[in-house]
Amino acid sequence: MLDTSARLLRLLSLLQAHREWSGRALADRLGVTPRTVRRDVDRLRELGYPVHASPGTGGGYQLGAGAALPPLLLDDEEAVAVALALRTGAAGGGIEGIEETSVRALAKLEQVLPSRLRHRVEALNSYTVPMLGARRGPTVEASVLTELTHACRDHELLRFAYRNHAGEEGRRTVEPHRLVFTERRWYLVAWDLGRSDWRTFRVDRITPKPPHGPRFEPREPPAEDLAAYVSRGISTETYATRAVVLLHAPLDEAAARISPSVGTLEAVDGHSCLLRTGAYSLDAMVVHVVLLGFDFEVREPAALNEHVRQVADRLRRAVGVSGG
Repeated sequence: MLDTSARLLRLLSLLQAHREWSGRALADRLGVTPRTVRRDVDRLRELGYPVHASPGTGGGYQLGAGAALPPLLLDDEEAVAVALALRTGAAGGGIEGIEETSVRALAKLEQVLPSRLRHRVEALNSYTVPMLGARRGPTVEASVLTELTHACRDHELLRFAYRNHAGEEGRRTVEPHRLVFTERRWYLVAWDLGRSDWRTFRVDRITPKPPHGPRFEPREPPAEDLAAYVSRGISTETYATRAVVLLHAPLDEAAARISPSVGTLEAVDGHSCLLRTGAYSLDAMVVHVVLLGFDFEVREPAALNEHVRQVADRLRRAVGVSGG
């Protein structure tokens, strides 16, 4: 049986992992009685964790939101994922002012990371930095993203001023569906009431004009993979060049494992296929195909092939992925 301190940490980890637990299920996991679980729950409440309890056969325990953020327990994979996400934010995630906040949070996390996890984070970060000096997209204010997110969540009509590519401004009223971050920009996918069709809007060109509402009944989305839907709708004229990678894998195997948001696939023969993407996204595409274990070579721009292969080899060694 775990001692009290270790048991409390284990109980907290279980409550953070699932939305709701029955008292009996928690008791079985911890190897104690339901009465001990009730006492441990009371101890967590004394420490500031808002644990809600509902009585009856269908009841159970649930960790709620409190006035202040309590400490979180992360497993190894979760800690690495959070650290990498924070480093991405610190490098510029398209949200205005997020860099400084990400750096502060990352410093706190790296201070307590075990050495084995710190080495993993450093290896991944070293070999997944933008390899081609990729351009950064325009930033958007966090308050605007929050306002749009709330409208999507609450199914409220959204009114905003929108600047087109020529700088001309017009008014739109839409049924917002989702926010998508792709091609280094934020986009809003919404049903445009004035045009009776689905439209994609660049968030950096949106100026919300509240009040919003009333509520609407959500429609069937225009595609299952909204990232791919948005990418297809972005004019290729926006980019100066395109990148083409030859994958040494059959088309059906590549299509089953590579997200359409990474690029478009085209068969070459029974043993290989082409993957096309925006040139400034080549770094992200390379990381994607390397982690999936594909062997490849850059066809366009061909001058980058040797450089990319060297970086890919270092990435494979760092994360323990095999490849040719």
